[in-house]
Amino acid sequence: MERSVAPPDKTLSMRDAVAAFVHDGDTVCLEGFTHLIPTAAGHEIIRQRRRDLTVVRMTADIVVDQMLAGGCVKRLVSSFVGNSSAGSLGELRRRIERADPEPLEFEEYSHHGMVCRYQAGAQRLPFLPLRSYAGSDLPGVNPALRKVTSPYPGPDGEPEQIYVVPPVNPDVTFIHAQRADRLGNTQIWGLTGVQAEAVYAAKRAVVVVEEIVDDEVIRADPNRTVVPAHAVDAVVHCPRGAHPSFAQGYYDRDNAFYRSWSHISKDAERLRAWLDEWVYGTRDHAEYAAKLADHFRDHLAVGEALSGQVDYGRRL
Repeated sequence: MERSVAPPDKTLSMRDAVAAFVHDGDTVCLEGFTHLIPTAAGHEIIRQRRRDLTVVRMTADIVVDQMLAGGCVKRLVSSFVGNSSAGSLGELRRRIERADPEPLEFEEYSHHGMVCRYQAGAQRLPFLPLRSYAGSDLPGVNPALRKVTSPYPGPDGEPEQIYVVPPVNPDVTFIHAQRADRLGNTQIWGLTGVQAEAVYAAKRAVVVVEEIVDDEVIRADPNRTVVPAHAVDAVVHCPRGAHPSFAQGYYDRDNAFYRSWSHISKDAERLRAWLDEWVYGTRDHAEYAAKLADHFRDHLAVGEALSGQVDYGRRL
């Protein structure tokens, strides 16, 4: 009689996940759009002093600025670059504008171009075509944007030259999500970005979550499962790990922090003092969040807005 084998428990601490899956020189993807930004993962990469990384993030923002200041990043692949409508990224500007303290290799795409790169990577395609670069200046600064002749006639019936982007296949992708079970079935609601594509494009994937739930919770609401267990290598329980971005249903966006970051990052010494206190000076994200406990309670708490029940039906 064959014995059933229990499925693997994929839970790890953030420290162990970064130690296992991030190595010097790796290509590391950090994805989350507007909310669920994997800030805590970026902080642990800084704590472990990883070097010469290529960071892939569709919207390079505060976490990228912090990783740059931590000396982790050699090359950035991104589209939007900025402090989420609240100002500038001081370290990134110094690196690009003045090569201070050293230059940053920057490979720039449009938002749609990055989405297509993830889709090509997830499907293991050699490239993906898109029309949106016609008339753009981006092909002039990014030689990876190339044209091919379509095997099908264009809208006018004639042969068509169309832009294509290469795939991206990170060594590891980190995403933040609301919840997952111990197997890695991961649920997201609210704004979603390219988390699923970024996970499937990567060689390894780590999901960081606000809470770990029983598999019955996942099964009761299957349509929220954006990333299934078979695509996940590790699950990290890290409450408040998306700060200063928000996690829909858990805490709000820390607008005051976003506004303050432009002033912090504008001064290189002040930025490094911030890293010394909030990243190097904390053992892990739990200690970071504990320093902000009153702020979460008084300013970032959210009210309840339950979603209604859905009847999926069952066999009689």
